Order: sequence, then structure tokens, then C-alpha cells
Amino acid sequence: MTAANEPFIPIIDEIQTAIALPKCQQCGCMQGTLRKADDFLLTTNPETDDLKRVVKQSLSQMQPVKYECLGCDYCYAGVIENNLGAMYPGFAALGELSCEFKVRDDEAWFPVAGEYFVVDKAGTVAVTTLSSLELAGELARKQPAGLSVAGKTETENIGVDKLVKNVISSSTIRFLVVAGAESQGHQTGATLLALAQNGIDPSGRVIGAPGKKPILRNVTGAEVQAFRQQVQVVDMVGCENLAEIAAKVEELGRQPAAVCTCSSCSPQTIQPLIQLASLPAGQTKVIVTEPPVDFVKLDKTGYFVVIPLPGSKLIQVEYYLYDNSLVRMYEGATARALYLKLVEDGCVSELNHAAYLGKELAKAELSLQIGFKYVQDGA
Repeated sequence: MTAANEPFIPIIDEIQTAIALPKCQQCGCMQGTLRKADDFLLTTNPETDDLKRVVKQSLSQMQPVKYECLGCDYCYAGVIENNLGAMYPGFAALGELSCEFKVRDDEAWFPVAGEYFVVDKAGTVAVTTLSSLELAGELARKQPAGLSVAGKTETENIGVDKLVKNVISSSTIRFLVVAGAESQGHQTGATLLALAQNGIDPSGRVIGAPGKKPILRNVTGAEVQAFRQQVQVVDMVGCENLAEIAAKVEELGRQPAAVCTCSSCSPQTIQPLIQLASLPAGQTKVIVTEPPVDFVKLDKTGYFVVIPLPGSKLIQVEYYLYDNSLVRMYEGATARALYLKLVEDGCVSELNHAAYLGKELAKAELSLQIGFKYVQDGA
């Protein structure tokens, strides 16, 4: 290896270590990172020749993608992207898509579907409980004065995208308490704190965030700036003590803030809105450390999040690319109408993935008819 290539040794080591792992050989994140690096390095100087060679060799060892992300505590793809992004600012922006979440026009208060509990639309304090799955509901049932809404945020990209979109849609929320257990690997709490402190760079990456891929693809720079101006982010990361969080909410709620008094913003009964179907829910926290051997082979074209909408009696399907960019959203009253449209639009090509999607859509439809809580199975 030449002296000119020495700065790339840490990146090369990360790539070679990762590609020796079967899980990385079948990971959509790793494949996307390598392809992105391969495209970008074509335009760089000869000093990157050794890195180019390793990237191309590693791409040749990739297997058909089985999953988008396993949520590993240590993400090789994320480290590789971060290191290349630090050396080449233009790398992070390569291949970005400009797509936004659809703003809903139904009866839901927040415009983007998610699992959250509305307590008082006139309240000034929102709380995210990060990966503490039950804490948001417990806090909502306690109803501390000043609490507007409570929910969880488990990922440092799509999860933060949705939180920003929803918070800035409220004219009353002035504080965001970030509490609960940190999402390991994703570092979502730290990402939110960094977002409040530093904002995002031109590529959408949260400046100073330690997560694997803290890149916001579904919000604009103006929306991020509005979020930073509107809310004060309060750091309680790691705290799962219900009494302490409730006390902080009440303390913040006593601080003066403009409150809308129109009839549409009157206090509401606790109301769990829309479940983000891809996240585990219920009374028991299940932690899976390894993927099952019969993982469904996901389509290389993307993946889906299925969300029942109890208020409108519709099923929503979010269609994502493997870089977590939202391509489009579908809504339908029946599983049949949705899967026929998804197949027609070319969103599904693998037969086993089609079977998985049909099963999930049928479950979602049944949950609307009977009223049980839908939880999407992992692929």
C-alpha cells in the first residue's frame, strides 16, 4: 500500500472486517454503502486506488439482500459512511432523494402516522421515551399537568424525521423532553440532542450525532430550523423513572407560553392514535439478538411499513428504499386492494416477500375489524 493510501487504512479495515461476516454480506445497509462508495470513488484522485479495489472486491462478495438493517450495536456500514463523509463532505450527499412524508388530512392531530398518546392539545410539553416501549403509555395515563403528547422514537433517521414533522405541526408545544432508554446502536437520544444543538449539514446529516446513520431525508432544512426555534430540548436520556419524568413535565408546564384556546385545541381524553407497525409493542418487551434462519428475502427495490389507521378505517403502507427514503405512501380499505396495487406498481418482485406482505396486510385489516393491536412481524 502506498503512502498516499495510508489515510484510508481504517476504512479499508472496517470494510474487510465487515465483508467477512455473513450478516453483513446480506445486509441492505452494507450493500448500499459499498455501492455509494464505489460510485463516489470513481470521481476521486488516484490516491484512493487501494480503497477502490477493496470496495469492488467486497461488492463481488455481497449476497442477495435479506434485510435492510438488523440494528446491530456496532454498524460497520454506518462507521464506513461516517469516515468517508468526514474525509469527503460530498460523499454524504451522493444519491440523496428529495422526498417528504405525506401530510395527512384526516382526524389525526399529528400529520405523520406513529404510535403516540395525546393527552392535551393545549399542553406545552411533548415527551419522547426513545426505546422504552411502555413508558409513553404509562406517562400518558398519569396525565402530568402540561403534557401534550408522549411517544417513542427508536431510530436516528426515520424516527427523528417523524418527530420533527409532528412537533412543528403543533402551535403549542414548546418543550421536548428526551427520556427513556437510549436505542443501542442508533443513539437516537444523542441524535435529538445534537439536532437541537447543531442542526443538520447540507446533506441532511445531523451535525455531531453519534448514531449509525443520522441522516434526515424526509424533512427540509427549513423544517429542522423551525423545530430548533420552536422547542427547547430537555435531556433526560436514560431516565425511566415515571415520577421524575412527570415532575419535569409539570415543572416545564408551569412556564408561561402562548396557548391556543380555540375549540379544536381543547383538552382531549387520552387517545392512543396510530401504531407505527414496524416497531414492537404490547405489554412484553421482546429482545431478539439474532435473525431467524428463515428470514424472508426482501426485494432489492425496497421495504414496507404497514400501519392500520383506526380513525379512518384505512390501512396505510409506507414504501421505503434501502437508504430509508420514503418513496410513496399507499392507503386502502382492504388488504386485497393494497397488495394488488403494490404488485401492479412493481413494488414487489420476490414471491416470499409478496406472501409476507399479504399476511401482514390481512392482519392489519383484521385488527381494524376486531380492534386488537396490530404488530408487524419482522421479515
